[in-house]
Amino acid sequence: MFTYNIRGENIEVTPAIREYAEKKVSKLERYFTDVPNATAYINLKVYSDKTAKAEVTIPLSFLVLRAEETTQDLYGSIDLVVDKLERQVRKYKTKINRKSRERGLEEIAYLDAVAGGQVEEKEEDELEIVRSKQVSLKPMDSEEAVLQMNMLGHDFFIYTDAQTNETSIVYRRKDGRYGLIETDN
Repeated sequence: MFTYNIRGENIEVTPAIREYAEKKVSKLERYFTDVPNATAYINLKVYSDKTAKAEVTIPLSFLVLRAEETTQDLYGSIDLVVDKLERQVRKYKTKINRKSRERGLEEIAYLDAVAGGQVEEKEEDELEIVRSKQVSLKPMDSEEAVLQMNMLGHDFFIYTDAQTNETSIVYRRKDGRYGLIETDN
């Protein structure tokens, strides 16, 4: 049912790699019995530090499934990505079913119909705000905000940009560098 678009960056996609990726991602097909012409985009990368990254994107009409994983082993990265995508499907189905029960609908949600009832329902943790905090935004530049963030041991820091007087956010990226989000109120 899925068609596959498999690309490799810094790696030749051999028939063995292609077959393994298709076999693993095809396990997701069981969740979708009525989805015509879905394409699974699989991007495989190998880096100079001998790590391998697998990215999978499956755009559907009602949901976009996307996950990526980086490990020391390309095959392990593919396995972990498929596990992540399965969790996404189960979480989405649980969320849809919960909403339909709350509204008192008797029919099962769209994903359940698409999946032919094969997705097992597993209660996921609800999105719950467990702490609320108020902060006063002090005027500063982005360098000072990064220093404050590091002093606090946080992954992000909200502040008022001293030059523009707008709210900005600095954050720590996965690669260890920093990002800046600027708002225009």
